[in-house]
Amino acid sequence: MRSWPEAGPKVLWTVPLGLGHGSAAVSESEVYLLDRKRGQQDVLRCFDLETGREQWTYAYDAPGRVSHPGSRSTPTIDGNFIYTCGLFGHLYCLDRRAHKPIWNKNIWEDFDGGRLPRWAISQNPLIYGDLVILASQTEKAGVVAYDKRTGQLRWASSALPGLAGYVSPKVVNIAGEDHIIMISACSRSDPTCGAVLGLNPKTGKRLWTYPNWQCRIPIPNVTETGNGRLFITGGYEAGSAMIQVDKGGDSYAVTELFKTADFGTHCHPPVLLEDHLYAHCTTNTRRDGMVCMDLDGNVKWKTGRSPIFDKGGFVLADGLIFSVDGREGILHLIEPGPAGFKPLASAKLLGKNECWAPLTLIDGKLLIRDQNQMKCVVVR
Repeated sequence: MRSWPEAGPKVLWTVPLGLGHGSAAVSESEVYLLDRKRGQQDVLRCFDLETGREQWTYAYDAPGRVSHPGSRSTPTIDGNFIYTCGLFGHLYCLDRRAHKPIWNKNIWEDFDGGRLPRWAISQNPLIYGDLVILASQTEKAGVVAYDKRTGQLRWASSALPGLAGYVSPKVVNIAGEDHIIMISACSRSDPTCGAVLGLNPKTGKRLWTYPNWQCRIPIPNVTETGNGRLFITGGYEAGSAMIQVDKGGDSYAVTELFKTADFGTHCHPPVLLEDHLYAHCTTNTRRDGMVCMDLDGNVKWKTGRSPIFDKGGFVLADGLIFSVDGREGILHLIEPGPAGFKPLASAKLLGKNECWAPLTLIDGKLLIRDQNQMKCVVVR
């Protein structure tokens, strides 16, 4: 679908939500979202994809308040099991059919975490083989891996350099081998203490470190661009860097290819299409809007304030970008290309307050949310 009616695409259903920035995961026509009862509980909610009817919920006590209240993470589905991590570190494995937990841990408290990071815990559980992996980011454990069926701790890495950030572990392939990538934060008092790291996903052993890119509040993970190249980006004037990781014998070497201050995303990693990166580069301090950049660091265009695309989610599908303006709540349909910004259609579908959640696209149905609701939009 390359155009919409004047009123916008069909909204299949709308459901109310609590505050938050967590997005939905979908499997077998079931939509899962980790919601929050403010100050009291985390709530896993299951909806029917076709009708939006709530099928079941599971709630557990998680008292406390943080700035920007509400959920932060997306559930992870693995067969008959679903994994969630709340903003206070509660990790749950639940049975999708029995609607009850199999096991639960706390990735912060179990590893002697002290005062929570300023914006609380923001982790999307990663399934790797028979493991579920998350970043604890305490002084006792940097990244941790549990047996995904029993919850038994399988490994815990050494502490990460720097401070706790908001990046979830990600698997990338380097020279035919899987690595877990993590990014830690620097601080105002020590602006060189963070790092980008590669870990062995089976043991947590550190394989390599790149210390030359720093961000006080890192949120996006890296984007793979091929041949061992990893693109790193963040807000708070961190800009971006492209590195290449190569294997030589039993060790790895990291080469910095370039750094740029002209491309920096606050919340979401860029998407890659035909050797160009596209992302929302409006942050707390810059108003660059959507930006297109080639893989050598040359910016091709910026939308600036028209549209501003402030921290909204976006997804690439069938050569098109579906993009939410996080400030205005407008859904945009865009044809990406280095020649210039090419909007195809737009519709005002969400509220104007912090529409920052990632988007979920499944079978021509796009799930989008703001601070009060989630909508299922037919885009095919």
